[in-house]
Order: sequence, then C-alpha cells, then structure tokens
Amino acid sequence: MGKILGAYVSPHPPIIVEEIGRGEEKRAKKTLDGVKKLALDIKGESPSTIILVTPHGPLFSDAIAISYEDTLVGSFWNFGRPDLSFKFQNDKALVKDIVDRAAKEGITVAKIDKKFSYMYNDVDFHLDHGALVPLYFVNKEYMDYKLVHITYGLLSPTELYRFGTIIQEAVLASAERAVFIASGDLSHRLKEDAPAGYSPKGEVFDRKIVELFKNNDFEGIANFDLELAEAAGECGLRSFIVMSGFLDGFKKKTEVYSYEGPFGVGYCTAKVSVYEGGEDYKLLDKIKKAKKEKIISIREKEDEYVRLARQSLEYYIKYGEIMDLPKNLSEELLKNRSGVFVSLKKDSMLRGCIGTIEPTKENIAMEIIKNAVSAGVEDPRFLPVDESELDEIVYSVDVLKEPEKIDSIEELDVKKYGVIVSKGMRRGVLLPNLEGIETPEEQINIALKKAGISPDEDYSIERFEVERHI
Repeated sequence: MGKILGAYVSPHPPIIVEEIGRGEEKRAKKTLDGVKKLALDIKGESPSTIILVTPHGPLFSDAIAISYEDTLVGSFWNFGRPDLSFKFQNDKALVKDIVDRAAKEGITVAKIDKKFSYMYNDVDFHLDHGALVPLYFVNKEYMDYKLVHITYGLLSPTELYRFGTIIQEAVLASAERAVFIASGDLSHRLKEDAPAGYSPKGEVFDRKIVELFKNNDFEGIANFDLELAEAAGECGLRSFIVMSGFLDGFKKKTEVYSYEGPFGVGYCTAKVSVYEGGEDYKLLDKIKKAKKEKIISIREKEDEYVRLARQSLEYYIKYGEIMDLPKNLSEELLKNRSGVFVSLKKDSMLRGCIGTIEPTKENIAMEIIKNAVSAGVEDPRFLPVDESELDEIVYSVDVLKEPEKIDSIEELDVKKYGVIVSKGMRRGVLLPNLEGIETPEEQINIALKKAGISPDEDYSIERFEVERHI
C-alpha cells in the first residue's frame, strides 16, 4: 500500500536559478530560502515518487495533460541555459493508473509523448520551467525519485479537485511513497512594471491565498473566486486546487515559509503536513454542495431579462428549436428595441458570448432569445453547450444604448463604456466593465484584435453604455 508523505507549494520563476539570475536572484531572498527549505524537507521525507502539477506544460481547455514518455527530459534552453538539462524516470505504472481512474470518472487526460507531439505540432513533450525550477532545487538535495509530471487543464474547480482525489487513490493503491508539488506563481500584476501590468486585485488575490494556506482552509482554495484570480493574472490556483484534492480526507497543517513579490509577481512557498483524518476531512461533497447552492441562489435572483435568456437556451438545447415568446413579459421587453449581448459563464469562466450592436428583431425579448441561443451553440470559440451543463451556467444580459463616435481614447472609461472599433467592414466590440481589463488601451487593443484591425490603421472609435442584467 502506498503512502502520502505531504505536499508543497512552490513558485517557479527561472530568475531564482543562480545560473539564470546571475545575481538578480538575490532580490528574491525569501523565496530562495523557502525553496531551499522545501528541498531539504523533501530530502528528509525521501519519497520514491514526486508528483508535480504545473501550469506551463501543454494546456487544454477540456483535458488534463500528463507526460507519458518513459524518460522525462527538459532544459532551460529558452532562458539562455541549454546546458542546464534534466532527466527523470517517469513513474509509468502510477501514470497509467491515474489515466485509467480518471477515464472512469469522465475526466479526460491527454497522454503527452513524442507521438502526441508529432500529431499536434504545437504541443511540446519536454518538461517546462514550471516543473524544472522547483526540481532544480530538489535535485541539489535529493535525486532518488521517479517523477509524475502533470499540467492542469482549464476544467472546473470541482473536476480539478476530483482529479486530485484520483491521484491520491492511485498512490494509495500503489507501493509508492509520494509527495506532491503544486507549482504556481501568484499574481503577475503587483506593480506597474509587472509582466501583466498592474491591478489592485493582484494584492487582494495574493493576500487571500496566503491566508487560506495559513488557516488550512482547503475548501476555501477549492471554492476560490475564479474571476478575482483571472483579474490578478495568476498561474497557481488550479495547481493548488488539484493539490487540495490530493490531500482530501487527511488532517492538514500548513506552514507558509515565505511570501514576496520582488519583480511584480507573487511568490509563495509552503509545506503541508498530513495526519490521520477521516470523513470529517473529506471535502468533495461539500464543494459540490456549495456549488449547487450558489447556482440556486443565482437562479432565485434572476430578473426577467436573465430568466428569458436562460429559458431560451435551455429550451433550444432540449428540444432543438427556438421557443415562443413566454406570456406575461413586461412592456419594456415587448415594446422596446435595442442591441443585446448575452454572456454565459461556467465556473466563472466564459462559456459563450454573442450579441448585436443594433437591434435585428422586433423587440428586446426576441433579441435576447436569438442571442442566448447563439451564445450557447454558435460562439466559434467554444463547443456547443451540452444539456449536462445547463444546471451550471450563469447568464448575463447587456442591453446596449446608442453608440456615439469619439475622437480620443481619453474619452473612454472601461468601467462605464464599451467600445466599438471600425475600419471599413471590419468591426470589433468589447463590453464595459469586464474582469481583467483595467485601461482603455487594453480595451482598444482587444477590440482591434477581434476585428482584425492593425493598431497602425486609421480606424474609428465609438463608445456605448449598457444596462447590465445579472
């Protein structure tokens, strides 16, 4: 029978690797001390297998990736040091069991090897820096282990947590003594010159995550606000959620070794020790229940705009046709005409958004019905919504006011105004007050990209306000 020895949180900035930082790593002294302490801790545990989850391997929206080559290799070539190369034995028996168990639970796992790489040219089967930075420090202290290398997918938190429990089940069914490393940086938006620019939500995100670790609140990690995480520009939350699932059922004690943000990116190091737990420490059912209660609460607060959007898509998915106008709609919906955008979210992540700048139907109600269905089944960025997803989707409806032409970007306000950029027949639209968009420059650049307009072209700008229903 296998044994779980504990888990670790590690950041992965290549700059803290001495050969890459060349002195700059000293600006992250707390982080350096933290990762070195983690390495010594792992040496003390002497695991036979290290399971590492990273954000920077092959990333899929609908699947988790797991390295499947017998030997796992990688280097820091893309950081100017190809001589810093690494080789690990893959724990293939454990990997195969994880894949099989995940398949039985309906969680897709992509097996990344050379064959997969040849079939999909943009998929790299080598180890990424999200894995290599933590393992660089581990290997200085301890090297007698096999590796399981996993890249989280953009799945729901509940699916990621469940996948973590699947890894736990596979370890306990094996003969391995395993530790888990959750690789991830916190906000990338702590300073004006940070990699993703500045957002005040970056500091909020980091403070909340560190406090959750200090309080051993892994249910809080699993139920964390994904919209706040997106606005903070982080890359660690999903690793932490998988780790939380891996530790499900154990009593846990977390020691945060360090936190700092010297380069505008938050770095946290921590150790999670595990002890005998039991049913009181199993959180998966609680997480599912909390998710269901949240949806019920949202449904109870729907106004008639949002309710009409939801009913429209649900009817179309179930019956394959557009529903008739419901009775008892307000005059506001039946007598007025306007452009309408309908947005769908699942687990706080966009699941579809389609809209019209100007009215195309006889009233707002018909506009909502048409665009709700289009958002669910015609948005080219996403697969059509499946009936099994309907109970998890959250809707919002934006009713557009008349656009007005403006002469300068200074006339924009990302919270108040949406933007339309135009050049000939090309048009790009972006709604106001979207998570993660902090400046008019960001707003314009995204709208231009959507329209296929170069920033160097002579384009026109319009702004508009919306009446948002959530």
